[in-house]
Amino acid sequence: MQKDKKSEKQKNYMIIYMCLGMAIGTAIGVAVDNLVIYMPVGLAVGMVIGSSIDAKDRKKNKDTSENGNNEYDKNL
Repeated sequence: MQKDKKSEKQKNYMIIYMCLGMAIGTAIGVAVDNLVIYMPVGLAVGMVIGSSIDAKDRKKNKDTSENGNNEYDKNL
């Protein structure tokens, strides 16, 4: 059975790390009694980490598809 490239499930790391960053920022903000500062800082740090991992994943997938080394090309 052939797999369509669109049907493969891709992870969106930005959303995952945004939630983790907000949770960590909220915990630190509650601990130091300054929630207003640390929650957005945690969100921003999570966005940066998640988007960099997503960009690295896209670059890796693009490189393998150009070389014809991915599984999708092998099934054709």
